[in-house]
Amino acid sequence: MALASGVRFPARALLRPWSLLRDTTLGRSEPAAGGGGGGDGARLFGSQRVLVEPDAASGVAVMKFRNPPVNSLSLELLTELVISLEKVENDKTFRGVILTSACPRVFSAGLDLTELCGRNPAHYTEYWKAVQELWLRTYLSSLVLVAAINGACPAGGCIIALACDCRVLADNPKYHIGLNETLLGITTPFWLKDTYVNTIGHRASEQALQLGSLFPPSEALQVGLVDQVVPEDQVLSTALSEMARWLAVPDHARQLTKTMMRKATADRLLRQRDADIQNFVSFICRDSIQKSLQVYLEKLRQRKG
Repeated sequence: MALASGVRFPARALLRPWSLLRDTTLGRSEPAAGGGGGGDGARLFGSQRVLVEPDAASGVAVMKFRNPPVNSLSLELLTELVISLEKVENDKTFRGVILTSACPRVFSAGLDLTELCGRNPAHYTEYWKAVQELWLRTYLSSLVLVAAINGACPAGGCIIALACDCRVLADNPKYHIGLNETLLGITTPFWLKDTYVNTIGHRASEQALQLGSLFPPSEALQVGLVDQVVPEDQVLSTALSEMARWLAVPDHARQLTKTMMRKATADRLLRQRDADIQNFVSFICRDSIQKSLQVYLEKLRQRKG
């Protein structure tokens, strides 16, 4: 279970039903900055926490996380990301999505710890379902997904990046990426462990997961966790160039190959989804884990104060 890593974030209110989003206007459109032609392809849409900038001419949409200050993955943000991605997938105009951050210096700091502390089992169940759903939606997407990682990317942020087809990271020594669960006294879910092994190999994963390693850009590139490291002001342009390279391949052949490569990993979670939820809820409800989270959250509040 991937959590936030030493970052500050506000408390998030409980989202009620999965399909009903409070303070959300999904589907709202507005003219893109700079105006100009292009019809629907030149219009923005999205929600309170996700902004989608579509370009129908290129068949690519840029999806920006905007859940300040650090894009912590609240239940609301998880849900809005899934719905926004589904909306783009259902529009046959688009063949690819670039995922990036609208918040400075952070891609995503991970799961919102306030969702995991002091709540009831029903809430933890709903929250972990949302985490699973986001991973499945991104990992199995028929679209090309490129992560334009323009800030720190620990824990839950790394979950999103790992699910993409290509990862471009800004060359800033403060922008670390990885899964640091063990440092918080918890473990990575099996399906995320499998994804890590698929990406950087068994031995590198064994070391990194046990040690809770967060990799600076050069090391992330060396181990294969990211595909390119570029100057910070070139992250988006490089992501667009990578997208063009992937879109040069016929969709049907690329999609079938992606499914062939990823189906076994995804199917393992799909077969054990309920058990994975039960394990998570049982673990997070332990008194020792709740106490640890309370201590950690209090430290963050004291830093902020």
